Amino acid sequence: MTTTVEYIRYRIALDDQQAFEDSYRQAAESLAASPECIDYELSRCEEENDRERYILRIRWTSVDAHLNGFRKGEHFPAFFNAIRPYVKAIEEMQHYRVTDVAGPGKASSPS
Repeated sequence: MTTTVEYIRYRIALDDQQAFEDSYRQAAESLAASPECIDYELSRCEEENDRERYILRIRWTSVDAHLNGFRKGEHFPAFFNAIRPYVKAIEEMQHYRVTDVAGPGKASSPS
C-alpha cells in the first residue's frame, strides 16, 4: 500500500505546551475515527535549546483521502476546533511519499 505522510511542524511556547498536548489528545479522537487515517504521532523536541518544537506525523491512505475525504468529512470539524488555537504556530505542513528506504534497526531485534 502506498501511503502519504503529512508532517506538521509547530513552535509552541513552553507555557502553552500542556494545553497544546491536551488539545491534540482531543483532536486524536477524530483522527482515530477517520477511515482515511492510518496512524498518527505527536513528538516534542528533546534538545535543550529547542524544546518549543513539535512534529505531528499523520499517515494517510493518500493525499486525496486526506484533502477530499478527511477534510471534507464528518470528523474534520471536531479535529479543527480542538487545534484551532495553534494553527498560527504551524511552521510547516507538507505531504511526503514514503520511499522503499526503510527497515528495522538493531535495537528493534529481541536479544
